[in-house]
Parts: sequence; C-alpha cells; structure tokens
Amino acid sequence: MIDPANLTLSAALRAMKAGDLTAAALLEACLERINAREPEVLAWVTMDREAARKKAAKMDAAGRPGALGGIPVGLKDIIETSDFGTEYNSIIYRGYRPPVDAAVVSTLKNAGSNILGKTVTTTFAHRNPGPTRNPHNPGHSPGGSSSGSAAAVADGMIPLALGTQTGGSVLRPGAYCGVLAYKPAFDAINFGGTKQISATLDTLGFYVRSLDDIPIAGAALQGLEGGLPVGDDTVAPKITLIRTTSWNQADQVARDLVEDVFDKLGTSGAQTRELDLPAPYPDLFDAHTVIGAVEPLSAIAWEIENHWEDIPEPTRKLVEEGRTYGLQKYVEATALAESCRRQLHHIIDPEEIIITLPAPGEAPEGLKHTGSAEFNRLWTLLHVPCLHVPVDKGPKGLPLGIQLVSLRGSESTLLAAARWSARKLKLDLFG
Repeated sequence: MIDPANLTLSAALRAMKAGDLTAAALLEACLERINAREPEVLAWVTMDREAARKKAAKMDAAGRPGALGGIPVGLKDIIETSDFGTEYNSIIYRGYRPPVDAAVVSTLKNAGSNILGKTVTTTFAHRNPGPTRNPHNPGHSPGGSSSGSAAAVADGMIPLALGTQTGGSVLRPGAYCGVLAYKPAFDAINFGGTKQISATLDTLGFYVRSLDDIPIAGAALQGLEGGLPVGDDTVAPKITLIRTTSWNQADQVARDLVEDVFDKLGTSGAQTRELDLPAPYPDLFDAHTVIGAVEPLSAIAWEIENHWEDIPEPTRKLVEEGRTYGLQKYVEATALAESCRRQLHHIIDPEEIIITLPAPGEAPEGLKHTGSAEFNRLWTLLHVPCLHVPVDKGPKGLPLGIQLVSLRGSESTLLAAARWSARKLKLDLFG
C-alpha cells in the first residue's frame, strides 16, 4: 500500500473522493514523515498538530467540501495567520500573532484545506537565511527565500506549500530542492496580508509534486471553481530558448542540461528557435536592482525607523543602496519595466513557451547563502508566469531542472507545454 504522505495533491484528492483515504489518515501520514525528517531538514517554524487533527476529523465528518478538502498545507512565514504566530524570521516580530488572516489564507480555508503550520523563510523574504537544509543533502542550501516550503514539499512532508517571489524566491528553491514550483503572473494570487518588500515585484506562488496538481492548486488559491485551463497537451508546442546576458554566470552543467532538453524537445516535434532579447530588455536587470532596492524603503519603513539594529545586515545594505538611487532612477526603472511588459507580445508569440535556466546550477554548499536569483528576476519584473520543472541530477547528486515561461494570459499554453515536455522527457511528474 502506498504511504499517503507520498501521494501528490491530486492523487490524495482522488483517493479521498473514492473513499480510499480520509483527511485524518493523510494528515497522520504527513505528521509521521515530518517526525522522521524534520530534525534534519528543519523546514518548519511552527505547527499545531492537534488543531490540524481536529480540523481533519471535522472535514471527514462533513464530506471534505471544497477544491482542497482535506489537503494539509504549509505557509511561508511571511503570510499572516490568525491561528499561528507570524514572525517573518525577524526578532522584531518574535511572538507576534496577527489579528486576521492574509487574503490567501482565507481563500485556502474556504477551499477546505487544512493549514498545518508555517514554514521557514529568510528574514522579510530577503537574504538572511533560516535553518532549513536541502532535503537531498543537508550540507547544501535549499535556496531562498521560500526555503521551508520548497524543502517540505520536496521531502514528502506535505503535498502543497506556499512561497513568494521578489527575485527568484519561488523558482530557485524549487530548482535546488528538485520540486515543481509555480509562480503565477503578478497579482494572480491576492498578496494582501502577506509581508511586502517590493510592491512591484512580490508575487505569491506554490510548490507541488505533480503537473496534475498545478491547475487544482492554482485555481483554488484564486478562489476559482474547477481548475486552471490547460491547453491541448497532445500538440507539440513552440519552444524558444532564451539564454539572456547572464547565461555565462551559470555552471556549465546547468547550461548543458537546458540546451540538451531544448534539443530533445525539438527532436520530439516541438517547433523551436533561439532568441536573444533585443534592447532595451537586457537593461531590465539593472531596473530590477533599482526597484528591488528602492521599494523596501517604504515597505519596511516602520522597521527601519523603529528597529534599525534588529534588521539583518544584508537588508540594511539593501536599504542603504536604495537611498542612493533617488526618485528619478526609480521612475525610469519602473517606466522601462512597464514599457517592456507592453511590448513583450511583439517578441514572443502567445502560443510560444520560453525555456531558460531556473538557477545557476546545483544548490550551493553551506547554509549562509541561498544562491543567485539572476535567472529569475528578469521574468519576475516582467510579471509573467514561470514554472520550474525538475529534470535530472548534477555531478553532486543534487537536482537540476528547467524554467518554462509564457506571456501573461498564456498560462494554459504554459501548462500544456510542460505536460507535453514531461512526457517526451519521460519525467515522473504525473498522478
């Protein structure tokens, strides 16, 4: 018999609908896995086991209503919850418990999910790491800032967990931990009540273990009935390789994998081309730097004014950098980003999928650095949907994958292309 903790979100929902599994049994299997693995992985900040057990029993008695009826969920600890403390991995907020839930938490509750607890984040979702370790090798980083969420799903502790992305904080941990990571288009999931550091960039996303899970979770997190639309995944997609000007910053093994996948998909029937983004798109890297440094000046203004010494050094440096740019540079950066967003459909076809790097390579050794977001931040600034697909392992035995990107509004094409590609690559990402 399959351990329920090994079931994907969609498989667990099917088993519960068929009467082969209860929410209580699924929860206990997840808790057993957490008991076995949490001392090594350290993915969780806090959880309420007894409250989750009571909720599971109540759900079973009620027939598990909702799109996520009975599914245990983990939340990155910058997402405010009235049932748990929310500390943002900051000593400033030690013991803090918000009076109300973030919008996405209420949406999850309405969808019938069982929120188990809060997962580890870097401080304010910036660069100061928490204790989480890579589930494939505890001596390596899980990435950041959504470290606990990615590690928990990758390690089989939970079928669904939420993260956020300002630069690469959903995609990169997904790449390092070897799990599906989906960052929808900007503002697709309501960010209200989630700790903000950049109004222009911050985006909620999530981790799952099956491509079948993404439409279910994506729709539920938006409060929608049914699943997100998925295009025809029997039709070979259009796939375009974009290396960007940062390509040579990645390890050779990571570059080789993306190019090898691109070639295999072309051989399998995909319509392929290679593209260098024209001017002024390469300037968006600098624009992201400016926006990402200026907007924290207002996003964490209270902490800056009242608790400067309690803000970690990397974030203090970011604030000091932001103060040097001034209003004009910020206005120019935001204007450039908006112009490039409007013009992107002249470069990329709505039916075209971009393939590129999700991270510089395998997860870096040590826990002091969560890795570079260089291969994510361009797409984050463009507000487009992005998906990490795990493909293989590198020479250190750690995961390697690809990042797939589409135009905003072409999510159904993106999901269909991912499914087609996974089948052609013979990846075990269904069920």
